[in-house]
Amino acid sequence: MGRRVTTAPERHLIKKYANRKLYDTRTSRYITLDGIAQLVRDGHEIKVVDRDNGNDLTPVTLSQIVLSEEKRGPARLVDAGGEMLHDRGQALLDYVRKTLNVPADLRSEVGRRREGLESMADDAIERALRRLRIPTRHDLDRINERLDRIAAELKKAGMSDGGTTRPRKRKVSR
Repeated sequence: MGRRVTTAPERHLIKKYANRKLYDTRTSRYITLDGIAQLVRDGHEIKVVDRDNGNDLTPVTLSQIVLSEEKRGPARLVDAGGEMLHDRGQALLDYVRKTLNVPADLRSEVGRRREGLESMADDAIERALRRLRIPTRHDLDRINERLDRIAAELKKAGMSDGGTTRPRKRKVSR
């Protein structure tokens, strides 16, 4: 029997050295950003780590790849063979989006904290306005509500704010 071909993507651990060289531990060779981009396009999973401290550098590295692809522009897609290369570039972008995607619970936590900060800022502004004796939006809303109630009561009582009297006609000068 021949070798069995698997469709599972290979996982590549790439170590980044202090001299900015990238080393693919799977192939035991140095690799470039273009080489990493090709691995991603081919469907392989990658993880880039700092050799010295083990920090995950995958998002930064993928961002560098996307930036360099963008700098090359759309002309590269046309020159290099059209639709097939475009599809492979889309696979790279999809992988980057998946890798850089922020979990939903983290996004909701950030949203809750932002709302809390906005509320704290609103309260602080309102306190400062009170100290300066400047009416707040809430104060103005209350005054407008009171004016609306008074106008409604006057209308009920038959007294108007001038709307029931007829406007005078102006004499035309000849």
